[in-house]
Amino acid sequence: MSTILITGCSSGFGLETAKLFFERGWDVIATMRTPKPELLPVSERLRILALDVTNPASIAQAVKAAGPIDVLVNNAGFGAPSPIELTAPETVQSLFQTNTIGTLAMVQAVLPQMRQRRAGVIVNVTSTVTVKTLPVIGIYRASKAAVNAFTESLSVEMEPFGVRVHIVLPGRSPETRFGENARPHLRGLGDPDYAPLIQQFIKNVQDDTGPVTYAPDVAKAVWRAATDPSAPLRIAGGADAELWMAEAGL
Repeated sequence: MSTILITGCSSGFGLETAKLFFERGWDVIATMRTPKPELLPVSERLRILALDVTNPASIAQAVKAAGPIDVLVNNAGFGAPSPIELTAPETVQSLFQTNTIGTLAMVQAVLPQMRQRRAGVIVNVTSTVTVKTLPVIGIYRASKAAVNAFTESLSVEMEPFGVRVHIVLPGRSPETRFGENARPHLRGLGDPDYAPLIQQFIKNVQDDTGPVTYAPDVAKAVWRAATDPSAPLRIAGGADAELWMAEAGL
């Protein structure tokens, strides 16, 4: 039976993806900074491992404990809504350390075994904010756009070795904890110049009247990436994601 390792499984897209693959008979390794066994079924086919993608020792320990991995899904990440001018240096560092360098570190830790076996799939979950110019989340966009860029190059590098590489791009998902987790990093509401922009941004994020992305949409997109050899490099993860990618010509 195939084994999948998924990062960021404590909520949202990661948790839903772990559930879907488990339901469909896969061996699942669900990783979280702080393991919460109550979130997932108890089974010999499902393991929950502690993993901090910003910590090299934690990565090494988790990958060693996991054993052979057929599919790696890099989903761990967070957002920080803040005008570029007002974004704190430590927030910039944290965004790139988690979203970009953490993803890269996981790829580098798992890829050798896949290349040696001449088989495997890497799925990096980014965002459709990377295909559309948006204010307030510029640094977040940059951290995810960097993942898109190196994933595109990686797909070319891995093709001769039988390792498939994909990018899943979710849209806006009001139902997940993404907004809740991003709120502590919000900057600009107290600034008279930036306040109207921030208020409009918050309103847009909370609006669920149009097409949005649901966690099962992303899980299904990851499933397609993992199981369909003909899947494209970029896969939309939601109704709004499909629209944005079509508008961008992707």
